[in-house]
Amino acid sequence: MTRYLISRVLQALVVLLGVSIVVFAMLHILPGGPARAVLGPKATAVAIHTFESEYGLLKPLPVQYFDWLGQVFHGNLGFSYKLNQSVDALLAANLPRTLALVGTAAILAVMIALPLGVYQAVRRNKPDDYALTGASFLFYSMPTFLLGLIMILLFTTVLGWFPANGPTGEVPLWSQLSNMVLPIATLCLVTIALFSRYMRSATLENLVQDYVRTAQSKGVSPRRVLFVHVLRNALLPIVTLIGLSLPGILSGALVTESLFNYPGIGYLFWQAAQSEDFPVEIGVTLVVAVGVVMGSLLADILYAVLDPRVRYS
Repeated sequence: MTRYLISRVLQALVVLLGVSIVVFAMLHILPGGPARAVLGPKATAVAIHTFESEYGLLKPLPVQYFDWLGQVFHGNLGFSYKLNQSVDALLAANLPRTLALVGTAAILAVMIALPLGVYQAVRRNKPDDYALTGASFLFYSMPTFLLGLIMILLFTTVLGWFPANGPTGEVPLWSQLSNMVLPIATLCLVTIALFSRYMRSATLENLVQDYVRTAQSKGVSPRRVLFVHVLRNALLPIVTLIGLSLPGILSGALVTESLFNYPGIGYLFWQAAQSEDFPVEIGVTLVVAVGVVMGSLLADILYAVLDPRVRYS
């Protein structure tokens, strides 16, 4: 177990190193290089040369990479000349709001999807199973922006229950709960559709295993068989799925934040893309990549914890 964890951590570090190389390369494949991207297309040759000299862009690329990597380790992700703020300050202000959105949606999705998937497995091939399966396919296949627009049309325009805009950044999120309902619901519904389908399949697969028939032959109650024996084993692929679906949840958060003007890193990235604010785009990309790798690592660790039969070499 310890050797496995050490190997997984080392693999995660190698992946993060590769991500840092790709992100660094993105800085230098921009048209005209980093200086032209920051100063704009109308910058003179003198201004570009001065900028490159000041920020060490005339050094060999390997030297520039390790200098940049050292700055990243110290929390310096660059400077946004469009917003006149450091990228790390922008991320520090917006990242907690995205974590609140993604975390709340993911927790609610797991709390709803897991029992829903188990219920569908128990009621397989019944009318309610068919109805829930159809709803899952509908929400999973629907683009996030379309689902968000439908939510706005229904709950804001028609019913007038919730505001269409997300919370503003000037006041705490907990004081704007009504503004968070639609963004969370939009992201949550898509995630529920994904998790419930996998939970249904995992539960059905375990219900026909030999250990279930053995427990039933010994007189174990159906409820105990389901919740003590089947559920634990059915959770194993779901744990991996949760970790691997993190990129999809974050991409959905980008669309959701842009649609509802939710002040998170997804909306920050959207604004940066529109204004060609490359330092912000690269900073957000790096932070999201680290989050995805950490999510995958956490899923591997939880998989080993949930199933002690698993032995890794």
